[in-house]
Amino acid sequence: MRFEDQLKEYSASRKKICIDNDTISDDLFKEYGVNRGLRDINGKGVLTGLTNISKIVSFKNVNGESVPCDGELWYRGYPIQTIVESISEDGFGFERTAYLLLFGEVPSDGELEEFKKIIGKCRKLPTNFTRDVIMKAPSKDIMNSMTRSILTLASYDELTNNNDIENCIRQCIQLISTFPMLAVYGYHAYNHYENDESMYIHRPNPKLSTAENLLLMLRPDKKYTATEAKVLDVALMLHMEHGGGNNSTFTTRVVTSSGSDTYSAISAAMSSLKGPKHGGANIKVMEMIHDIKEHVSDWDNEDELKAYLGKIIDGEAFDRKGLIYGMGHAVYSLSDPREVIFKSFVEKLSVEKGREKDMKLFKNIEKFAPELIAEKRHIFKGVSPNVDFYSGLVYDMLGIPMELYTPLFAIARIVGWSSHRIEELVGMSKIIRPAYMSVMKKRV
Repeated sequence: MRFEDQLKEYSASRKKICIDNDTISDDLFKEYGVNRGLRDINGKGVLTGLTNISKIVSFKNVNGESVPCDGELWYRGYPIQTIVESISEDGFGFERTAYLLLFGEVPSDGELEEFKKIIGKCRKLPTNFTRDVIMKAPSKDIMNSMTRSILTLASYDELTNNNDIENCIRQCIQLISTFPMLAVYGYHAYNHYENDESMYIHRPNPKLSTAENLLLMLRPDKKYTATEAKVLDVALMLHMEHGGGNNSTFTTRVVTSSGSDTYSAISAAMSSLKGPKHGGANIKVMEMIHDIKEHVSDWDNEDELKAYLGKIIDGEAFDRKGLIYGMGHAVYSLSDPREVIFKSFVEKLSVEKGREKDMKLFKNIEKFAPELIAEKRHIFKGVSPNVDFYSGLVYDMLGIPMELYTPLFAIARIVGWSSHRIEELVGMSKIIRPAYMSVMKKRV
């Protein structure tokens, strides 16, 4: 027997032992008042820190009672709706919003132009980095490929371990600028070596926005429409930041609090984001939609669609986990403000792409799923579509391969991670060290 097979067999034989010795009952969590996942029964996170960067609102105090409300997302004191609306119809907001989150202030026209020029000049990688790092051992898992690249970039930085604020700002700006390259080049390397497709390594244009450069680098002909770039820009703005308590941002702050370097903190956040419970939700949405299309013969037949959605909730269809992906959120109840904003842009793109039928299917699922979930499940808060419900459809309409869905999330969220890393460094006094209560039984 090969050693690899022997090791697999040994590991399999120890599986039950680990399960038996590592299982902790729900009764013990209740007895000691410990919240699984740092969340209470209503899904509200345990308070673990303070931040000036963003704010999420899902409940409001009415006559002394906490009442569910339409969701709100604020960046540095401004509602996300206002930020998106402040961008001109033919303009792009990624860079302006990144400045706001990083530095806590809306940039003047001059400050924004200077920031854009710096971002543009930073869109470059070390000599031969694409060949020697990205194209070497390409992976279908682009998040892993990017994480490897981030850690390797540390070896090109003479000030890797310098945690002075100005140095951290410099490192974060460089990573924000190069993330699109790490993602797209990583995909092209995989697509060439693993799928035998043509290789495209297009240089970014320093005068173009992040959204435009993403489409330029990804597409063989470098072409895109104004609507395509605008919708992608809005998607990046909406995914840029979401409070300090989400898993990957909290990871950034935990690693930062230990005194570790920028590259280590951001790569740790990447490892968190790639988890299917965090950054991979839009992939599951698209897989579910594909399954629905295969099993519902008439998408306009509401009864047929509702019946199949009911089967999914009952665990009788799709992946049999009983989930309507893209529905519900750990924080929001009545609505996800990002989904509310994004929907109008998605509709506009669907018309340009001739995908109105797909859009109607999504709208019907959005309409029926909350009703069915409320009917079939005992829930503690409202259920509404989240931003991931439509983001997968947008990426599909833009011709973006599924391997890049989560990396696109990272390209946006690197801004939020960077902002929280800077805030943690500015105010850091103690390493983040939560407590775990031992329920181990003595055996002697």
